Amino acid sequence: MSQSINNKQIVIPGDVITKHVNSITGDSDVKLGPGLYHEADEVKVCKPGVLRHKTPDTFWVDCHQKRYVPSKGDNVVGVVTSRQGDMYKVDIGASHLAVLNYMSFEGASKRNRPNVTNGDLIFGKLIVANKDMEPEVSCVDPNNGKANGLGVLSDRGFSFHVPLNLARKLLSPSFTLIHELGARITFEITVGMNGRIFLSCNSPKFVILIMDVILSAEYLSNEQMEKLLIVLNVLLQNHPC
Repeated sequence: MSQSINNKQIVIPGDVITKHVNSITGDSDVKLGPGLYHEADEVKVCKPGVLRHKTPDTFWVDCHQKRYVPSKGDNVVGVVTSRQGDMYKVDIGASHLAVLNYMSFEGASKRNRPNVTNGDLIFGKLIVANKDMEPEVSCVDPNNGKANGLGVLSDRGFSFHVPLNLARKLLSPSFTLIHELGARITFEITVGMNGRIFLSCNSPKFVILIMDVILSAEYLSNEQMEKLLIVLNVLLQNHPC
């Protein structure tokens, strides 16, 4: 049986939330994200966690999870593990390696192949995510054929993993941690929906500091985050960038 805590509905596998969804969206179609599936005209839960809703019609379950399940359209950070013909194999943290065609880079051609080697980090968009097929990643935006920030990431940086719910939280416009950190420290960050983060900063000590702040933010509200930033301000006063 689902519970409600502070207006946040806690759900467990097997719960049927069709009435709850219809009460918000009416009879319009809905988009189901991680943790939910559609069966026999009912919306059911397959993962335990907090039921989330994004206006107007998107629902998903927010849970502490490290194994990534590919979803078409997600931006992910992956590691190139090998090359097979015209394809690169990319570890995106899922149960299967993703494939990346060498033509899936802006400006790539048979004469102008991208400079990609084993161990490189890439930031790409999932264009195929099907349970019966290997995930496929592209480093060009399918809407305009441009990179738009996708591609091979710099080798001057640090990569680490976070739970998937924290990655989604960092990417949420309502959670301002990345913006607040950027106002205090100069750094570059790439957050993948698969829970892998690439971080680049001039000073190794600030890389560690930023990573620690991000990892501690998983269960913080914006109000609690402000208190954390006050502590960070004191540290930066004693050890300026």
